[in-house]
Amino acid sequence: MRNVKQTDILTGSIPRQLLVFFLPIWFGTLFQQLYNTADTLIVGNFVGTNALAAVGATGAFVNLLVGLFVGLCSGASVVVAQSYGARDVDAVDRQVHTSLVFSVVIGALLTVLGLLTAEPVLRLMGTPDEIIGDAALYLRIYFLGMIPQILYNMGTNILRAAGDSKRPLYFLIVASLVNIVLDVIFIALFHWGVAGAALATIISQVASAVLTLRCLAGSQGMPWHLAASKLRMERTILVAICMIGIPAAAQSALYNVSNMMIQSCMNGFGTDTIAAWGVYGKIDFIFWMTINSLGISITTFAGQNFGAKQYDRVRRGTRICLAMTAGITMCISVVFYFAAGPLFRMFSQDAEVIAVGVEMMHVLVPAYVTYVCIEILSGALRGCGDVRVPTIITVFCVCGLRIVWLLTAVPVWHSVATVELSYPITWTLASLLFVIYYRKGGWLKRCIAAHHNE
Repeated sequence: MRNVKQTDILTGSIPRQLLVFFLPIWFGTLFQQLYNTADTLIVGNFVGTNALAAVGATGAFVNLLVGLFVGLCSGASVVVAQSYGARDVDAVDRQVHTSLVFSVVIGALLTVLGLLTAEPVLRLMGTPDEIIGDAALYLRIYFLGMIPQILYNMGTNILRAAGDSKRPLYFLIVASLVNIVLDVIFIALFHWGVAGAALATIISQVASAVLTLRCLAGSQGMPWHLAASKLRMERTILVAICMIGIPAAAQSALYNVSNMMIQSCMNGFGTDTIAAWGVYGKIDFIFWMTINSLGISITTFAGQNFGAKQYDRVRRGTRICLAMTAGITMCISVVFYFAAGPLFRMFSQDAEVIAVGVEMMHVLVPAYVTYVCIEILSGALRGCGDVRVPTIITVFCVCGLRIVWLLTAVPVWHSVATVELSYPITWTLASLLFVIYYRKGGWLKRCIAAHHNE
């Protein structure tokens, strides 16, 4: 099964393997963010603040639906990683084919859902009238690209589950370059505004999906042989994927529901705040892509080693990944805190937008470290097949407590900072609960028993 493109994470130095696996994922996500950021940079500089705010106002809703399918894809990743670690070639082959068919079905459903609900959701979130037309147009075009986007995500999750984190990077580099070039053509030259930004994103997603599918079909040394005749959804495999993927999708959705409420609160502070929040999201994503890449790494690491019955290695890998993530997070926090002004001036020359944005950075960036345990411990638990309790913790803290804060504290202390404080408060509590649950250790015995009963 082994291939030179794969990273063997079942033996050898754990820090080295985590780093080697993490870096291609991180660079891949960086390029993905580059083509998302290109939309913001070019729209902000060539169209104007209202258009910039329109694109920014769509972020929470886009992230909600994207989070749903990313969660479902993670279910396939865990199932494939465990079978790969156990060296069950036949199971991996059937899981890959089921996952791809499932992707098309989910993509079609999300396309219809996005097209039907774009404007109503934006109105529900309190999007100002002067930007809602552009925001709805951007969303409708964006959601036409759901199927290729999900196929790409599912395909790369499969490759990473088998230890190949390099080729997904190459595909994203190509897609990023395509998107940036098309942004310049559609927005700066053709003056298509937010529609051009959305169209450029769709075309780049199609390119990445085509490259990923060609890779899956032509993979040598991998435990699958992609063939049209084998494309079907097997019930037992679909259930296994959904048992992990649906709670992960629900967890992601709940994060984003609360973020949509935060976006709604931000909308009440005016266009400058909306624009600043949108730009902050682009800068903030550097942190999220880093910690999420580490989360993907530990999920794959835990999944393969759990499948290979190397349970002590799972625990050691989790401890090492926690230390690595904490160190990287503190470095990012220092840079962001002191470079907040220059970072915002890259996206906008509006003095009020910059001032609001710098204040956002100074409130939120110091709290990044409180999120580390949530990402890494939930990733390790998910890799071993434990998703129930992590989902409960997330529902209670990130969704429930954050919504309570927004409904009770914000009306009393009506300021942008009060809205922002909902993040560090809920992160801190969720981290404490994850640490307590992980250290008790009963989860591993339950995962082993459940795996043996499959």
